Amino acid sequence: MLQYDPAERGFEGPVVACIQMEPHVGAKRDNVARSIELVESAAKNGASLVVLPELSNTGYVFADREEAFSLAEALPDGEAAQNFAEAAQRLGIHIVAGVAERAEERLYNSALFTGPSGHIGVYRKLHLWNNEHRFFEPGDHGIPVFDTPLGRIAIAICYDGWFPETYRLAALQGADIVCVPTNWVPMPAQPDDRPAMALTLTMAAAHSNGIAIACANRIGTERGQPFIGQSLIVGGDGWPVAGPASGDREEILYAAIDLKRTRAERTLNAFNHLLRDRRADVYDPMPGTGRSSS
Repeated sequence: MLQYDPAERGFEGPVVACIQMEPHVGAKRDNVARSIELVESAAKNGASLVVLPELSNTGYVFADREEAFSLAEALPDGEAAQNFAEAAQRLGIHIVAGVAERAEERLYNSALFTGPSGHIGVYRKLHLWNNEHRFFEPGDHGIPVFDTPLGRIAIAICYDGWFPETYRLAALQGADIVCVPTNWVPMPAQPDDRPAMALTLTMAAAHSNGIAIACANRIGTERGQPFIGQSLIVGGDGWPVAGPASGDREEILYAAIDLKRTRAERTLNAFNHLLRDRRADVYDPMPGTGRSSS
C-alpha cells in the first residue's frame, strides 16, 4: 500500500520499490536473472526507482579475496552492470543495485545507478564491515548526489548507515532520497523483543535530515551467516512508509515519495528548520572535514 497517492493533487516524485531477495554466493548469472525478474515485477506495479540489496550479483560471504576478485566486475561495463542497464532502459525506470566492483587490482563494495538514458554513477561503500576488510578497499568517491528526473538521489551501503555523517553529507548536498542496498546481519546483544538497530538508525537519520531513505536488505543464511531481512522505506518525517518487511521471505516494498512533502518536512514549525538550524559557528559546516579546536 502506497503512503502517498501519485494521483493526489500536487504530487511530485517517484514510486520507490525495495526488493528483498536471497542472492547466492558465486551464482552471478542466476542472481542477476532473479534480480531482473523482480525488477520487472516492480516496474509492472508502477515503480520508477528500484533498489536491490548489497552485492546482489555475487552474494556476500566470500571464502577469500581470490573468490571475491573472480566474481567482481568493472563498472559500468561489466556483465551484470550491462544487464541492469538494459533492464532500466527497456522498462523506463531507475535502478540502484549493489555489486562487487573491480578497478584494476582493487575491489570495492559498490552500488551502480542506471536509468532510462543509461549509466548515471557509482557509489563505493565508505565504511567496511567485519570481513569486508579482507576483500575490499574503503570507498573513495565520497557521497555523490545525483540529479535525476526523480529528484536528487544519494546512495549508502549497509554499515554506512551507522555513521550520521553519511546522511548529513547527503542532505547538505540537497539529497531528497538515499537508496541503501544492504546486507543487515543480527547485531550482538540485540534483544528479541526490540526492532533491529538498523531500523532505528534509519528512522533517526531520515527524521534528523528530512530525507527519505529506502533500504533493500537480503534474506537467507550464506556459509553460516544469517541475514535479517526487514527491508524498510522511511519518509522525510522519520516514520516508515513501507515495511519493515519480513525477516525470511522475498518481498517487494513500495512507497510513493512526494518530494514537495519530503522537503517541507524539514521545516518543523515557524521557527525551526532541520538543516538551517545547524550551528555552523560552533562546529564544521560540513562534518568530517578533520578540523579540530583546542
